[in-house]
Amino acid sequence: MKIYTKTGDKGTTALFGGTRVSKHHIRIDSYGTIDELNAWLGLIRDQEIDERSKNTLAITQDKLFTVGAVLATDPEKAVLKSGKERLNIPKIDNTDIELLEKEMDAMNKSLPPMTHFILPGGHTTVSYCHIARTVCRRGERMATQLFEKEPFDDNVLSYINRLSDYLFVLARKLSKDLKAEEIKWIPEKKG
Repeated sequence: MKIYTKTGDKGTTALFGGTRVSKHHIRIDSYGTIDELNAWLGLIRDQEIDERSKNTLAITQDKLFTVGAVLATDPEKAVLKSGKERLNIPKIDNTDIELLEKEMDAMNKSLPPMTHFILPGGHTTVSYCHIARTVCRRGERMATQLFEKEPFDDNVLSYINRLSDYLFVLARKLSKDLKAEEIKWIPEKKG
């Protein structure tokens, strides 16, 4: 498989199903942001963190390839006239979303209750989590914009939303594990 095809030299790219769109199309921005998020998760997984979190991140990276495939598919080309799916793309289902929820619940059991917003930072690994969380939120904004124009399986939106929550809780857990200070945001009072 060659990496370069030269077919994108004029500013277009092909979706799954063959439809060509501009490289700045919201669909490309959506799955490109999910790809960026996946790279950040790989960086977090490469840090000195617990095995359970590493395993959850590896599963999540796999699921993000599914999310990317859904976002990269022209909905008009995904289904045959008979109603049968043309492309064999896995699905994001409730068990994928529930895994993130169960992991958050498990992490939260060992964390102090939140009383304030928390400033990102305290340790490089924690900062990577917060960057990934913000990239996830950007991907969610783009995916919802795409969804309004060309709907797709709404479990994908739920998964992206839950993932950003998971990354926030993971950042808090890693702060605790790494003995990094969580700095509360307390608005400065003037006057």
